[in-house]
Amino acid sequence: MVNPRIFEQLLVFTGLMTALGCGTGVIITIVKRWGSRALPTTDVSRRLAEIADRLSRLEPAIDSMSVEVERISEAQRFTAKILADRSSSIERPPKLSGSTTPH
Repeated sequence: MVNPRIFEQLLVFTGLMTALGCGTGVIITIVKRWGSRALPTTDVSRRLAEIADRLSRLEPAIDSMSVEVERISEAQRFTAKILADRSSSIERPPKLSGSTTPH
């Protein structure tokens, strides 16, 4: 006589293999149907070409803006350095004791 536990495990294994086979068949069928879809129409292709053309015109504009921003930041750093050097070389009058508020 066969051990009932071994027989039960054999049935579970057989059921799982059958389910795996059926699941694989379903997945293959879905992939085949999605793969046979039509390629984009000429309208979609034309619109993609227009978008690519616009992006190619946009790229140099962004590059030139980044160069200008860099020039502005360099000018700001230079101005800040000049002002810092100038303020350290100027002698300030001695601070008067008392309140400095204007009221």
